[in-house]
Amino acid sequence: MCRSWVSERSWVWLRHTSRPSEGSVTGSRNRSMAKKRRLYWQLFIPYLLIVLLALIAVLLYSSNLLEEILLKQTESDLRSQAILFQEQLRSDLPPDDRTDALCKTLGRGLPTRFTVILPNGRVVGDSDEDPARMDNHLDRPEVATALTEPVGVSTRFSNTLGKRMMYLAMPLRESQMLFAIVRASVPIESVYGRIKTVQNRILLGGAIVAFLAVIAGFLVYRRVRRPLRQIQEGAMAFARGEFQPKLPLPDTEEMAQVAETLNRMAAELQQRIGTITQQRNELETVLSSMAEGVFGVDRDERIMGMNQAAGRILGCDPLLTRGKTIQEAFRISSLQEFVKKALAGEERLEEDFLINIYGERERALNVHGTPLRDESGNRTGILVVMHDITELRRLENIRRDFVANASHEIRTPLTAIKGFVETLRDGAMQNPEDADRFLSIIQKHVDRLAALVEDLLSLSRIERETERDEIILEEQAIQGVLESAVQLCRGKGDARNIRIELVCSETLKAKINPPLLEQAVMNLLDNAINASADGKAIRVETGEQETEVLVHVKDLGLGIEKGNLDRLFERFYRVDKARSRKRGGTGLGLAIVKHIMEAHKGRVTVESRPGAGSAFTLHLQKVSPEKIIQS
Repeated sequence: MCRSWVSERSWVWLRHTSRPSEGSVTGSRNRSMAKKRRLYWQLFIPYLLIVLLALIAVLLYSSNLLEEILLKQTESDLRSQAILFQEQLRSDLPPDDRTDALCKTLGRGLPTRFTVILPNGRVVGDSDEDPARMDNHLDRPEVATALTEPVGVSTRFSNTLGKRMMYLAMPLRESQMLFAIVRASVPIESVYGRIKTVQNRILLGGAIVAFLAVIAGFLVYRRVRRPLRQIQEGAMAFARGEFQPKLPLPDTEEMAQVAETLNRMAAELQQRIGTITQQRNELETVLSSMAEGVFGVDRDERIMGMNQAAGRILGCDPLLTRGKTIQEAFRISSLQEFVKKALAGEERLEEDFLINIYGERERALNVHGTPLRDESGNRTGILVVMHDITELRRLENIRRDFVANASHEIRTPLTAIKGFVETLRDGAMQNPEDADRFLSIIQKHVDRLAALVEDLLSLSRIERETERDEIILEEQAIQGVLESAVQLCRGKGDARNIRIELVCSETLKAKINPPLLEQAVMNLLDNAINASADGKAIRVETGEQETEVLVHVKDLGLGIEKGNLDRLFERFYRVDKARSRKRGGTGLGLAIVKHIMEAHKGRVTVESRPGAGSAFTLHLQKVSPEKIIQS
């Protein structure tokens, strides 16, 4: 159940730890913003286009209308002048040499040019030119029209005068007889000049209107930009997680609705983010406090997240492994193969294996791989949960060794006792000397069994009382306890001519349980006597550190290999089994010393070299100077 909870909740943690950073979001937003046009140009260009299109339309329409009006007015004036000119010519029909003089007289001081043309096209009178030098005008459009219709009008460039002219021709008839064509013409440069003047004024007015439109657009832009800028800054603050203060509501109804919507969205986001943050913090707290190592791997074999326990187990930094492949994150081939196998399968996978990281001692791991899925049920990776079962394996080995060793230690003397009893029953009792020797051997094995049982009971009692915190520690001088232990062991040492020396200050105090400390020192002395050769010396001396009182038991025995030091305090562990049994040891003495020191909230250490003897040190809690002064 615990693993399923970790799998479900850890997926949320892994998703949140894999979010893109604020910098990447900002960068993508800036890249997308770079493709957009500013609001000013979106307002200015339409305004300007509207003004320009309106100006062009007005200009074209007014120009055409004005041109039409002016040309019609010019045509009307020419018609009136042509009619008057006709009336002047009627008194001199048919046209003759006086016609040219009349034309020049009428045209003097007027911009209008008068011309008289015979039906055959020959010019007989002109107010500006000599008729004799002028071309035949029968092909002129206005003349050709006037031959068949009441009026002929034409506007064209005059090669004779080098100007753009309007021509109006009317037939001169008398009694249905055509005598001549009367033509009046006037330059129309002034007409187009007036049109151009009007166009210039229209352009000037349009430019003023365009300028005013630009100013109006800019003012509208500024009016719109201010609340938009406030909304933009507020939205950016919301994106950074700053939800206060709220956005002010603009005067414009639509923008006020946008601002109000953003404010509501910010309030909801703040509440949701707060909930998510709280859940994530709770989950991170749980994951960081877990003894089990947890990490997630995506389908590309990249680390999505890792807790501190996993970092300690794998020997890597959890923060630096995020986004790396499993090959880059750790170099444990067995775990890499497990991850690949879990990614390839659909079911939860469990395996036990041993790892060794950077030369550290070997660790035993129980590893679970659980598939991770998103909301749609799609496979996204796996969640790996690692249990460090090294200590559990060690305790199992100790228990197994303890059972095997205890069975062996008990079976050996029992086998010997049984054998000698059978020997006695088979007739050895008839020989007093053999019987006495066999009974002595039986007594020796019985004593050994009794000592073994006594040590087992003592060890069990110390462990039980330590777990229940029933062992009472007193603050007192340790000299008396050490002297008592030395005195009790002196007889065994004297039997082999081994001296036991004690050096201890009378005022040195520590927090101790006197009977247990005495037993621990006796066990160390017994161990030192068994390890020493006859005639050697054993030294018991004390020392002080800032927070500890030290009791050293030093011998000059054979010493211990470095490889045996780690297991020296295990039950039934012997460096030299034959020598230990010969000296009568049970194999539990140092284990009892270790548990006695744990009951004292201290520890026992050993230093030894082969051939140089051994030095065992008991580390006891020191009595503070204030309490010594009070006592």
